[in-house]
Formats: sequence, structure tokens, C-alpha cells
Amino acid sequence: MNYHFEFGWLFEYYPQIIKGIGITIQLIAIGAVAGISLGIVCAWVRALGPLWLKPVVAAYVELIRNTPFLIQLFFIFFGLPSLGLQLSELQAANIAMVVNLGAYSSEIIRAGIQATPKGQFEAGASLAMTPFETFRHVVLIPSLQRIWPALSSQVVIVMLGSAVVSQIAAEDLTFAANFIQSRTFRAFEAYMVSTAVYLLLAVLLRQVLGTVGWLIFPRRAAK
Repeated sequence: MNYHFEFGWLFEYYPQIIKGIGITIQLIAIGAVAGISLGIVCAWVRALGPLWLKPVVAAYVELIRNTPFLIQLFFIFFGLPSLGLQLSELQAANIAMVVNLGAYSSEIIRAGIQATPKGQFEAGASLAMTPFETFRHVVLIPSLQRIWPALSSQVVIVMLGSAVVSQIAAEDLTFAANFIQSRTFRAFEAYMVSTAVYLLLAVLLRQVLGTVGWLIFPRRAAK
């Protein structure tokens, strides 16, 4: 094999790479915050919520967990306009990531809730708390602490899976790599750079999530 690596194009196309990194970070920031929030609500409904709402949430979770993320993305971006709901590429990507992470995180969080000792629920009831107040003040934080490593891994998986949003022309990091290789015909180098950046983002995201957990849970326990 007589292949010569060429990275001179980096100086010309680095703005596209920086823009793609920024959009990827934006997608995972919005997706993580809104998706975990949605997951908490769904986990509460399935574990402790009203009976009439449980089948609705269960159907949503099973639908999302048993269909490809790319199909969900296409349905939101190409399908919803048929119902009169027009979305930009980034809006569709954000919604798809929130909906996807919400379903997966709800099951992880529900496992943490189900591992809660019954004594904690009884303690909340003895203080005249409603089931929701018991969940919010007594159950939620310890449950999140139990499953935080698994939840963090799921957020990283969703971040890496966000690469498919380039299929609807959302200008993320993968979109930038596709654009660069189409202009330079240096596919190997373009995707090598994007792979290295995704690896760096995944490592940094794990560190950030680990730091968030370290800051939230010990402080809460110390109060």
C-alpha cells in the first residue's frame, strides 16, 4: 500500500469542523437535560403514577426502544410536515434525541426507583407526604445516585448516535466530515479526524457527567 496522508485541508476547512463540534455539543446538551427530565417523569408514572397513564407511557417507551433512531428521526423531520408541523433540521434532531433518550433513561431511572427500600416510602407517608412529594423529596435523588453510571453511559451512547442527524442535513460533526471529504476526496483523513473528535467528546462527556454526579450526590447526602 502506497498511501500518503494529507491533512493540509484542515487549515481551510477547520471552520466547518468547529461548527460541527458546536452543533453536536448543542444537541447533546439539550438532549441530555430535556431527555433525562422526560425520563424522570416517565419513570415516576410507570413506577408510582396513576394507573390510567401507565399504559400510555409504557407504549411510548416500548415504541421508541424497539424502533431505529434513524426511523424516528425521519418520521419527525419528513412525516410531521404532512400534519402541518414544519421543523428545521436542528429542531427535528433535538426533538428526536430528547424523545429517544427520554424512553431509554426512563427504564434506567425506574430500575433505581424499584431498588428503593420500602421504608423510605413509609417514611414519606408517615410525614403526611403525597406520593409525588415522597418521590420528589425522598426517592428521586437516591434513585438517581444508584443508576448515575448507567445513565451517564446512555447519554454518551445517544451523543455518539447523534451522528445520524447528518442524514437530514443537520450540520453536526458528521455532516462536516461528509462535506470535507466530498470537497477534498480525502475520505480516510476526514473520517479519521471526526472519529478522533467523537472519541474526545465522549471522554470529556463522561468526565463532565461524573463531575456532575460527584457534585450533586455527596452534597445532597451531606445536608
